[in-house]
Amino acid sequence: MKLLFRLLITTIIVLALSYFMGGVQVDNITTAIKVAIVLGLLNTFLKPVLVFFTFPITVVTLGLFLLVINAGMVLLCDYWLDGFTISSFLTALFFSILLSISQSILYKFIKDDK
Repeated sequence: MKLLFRLLITTIIVLALSYFMGGVQVDNITTAIKVAIVLGLLNTFLKPVLVFFTFPITVVTLGLFLLVINAGMVLLCDYWLDGFTISSFLTALFFSILLSISQSILYKFIKDDK
């Protein structure tokens, strides 16, 4: 149940960011759900591998390279999904930052099952 709430929250955030950000386009709510699912899968499976292999760069940049990894995953999601368009790398970077901040704030309202 918690996973469904997180998926719903991410979908709403993606729709809101596409409305307010000029370089982000989401065609409909179905595409936003697909974006939320694909980003969740990329964060689960691809991000740990990328973080492992880019650990020296991440240490040198004091963790700022993780923002580049997140933006790259948003661009990868743009590449894979029709109906989701990001205009540039900088837009993907801002999108990923705003998405992460929004998720961390709104996920605090989801109660743990413990």
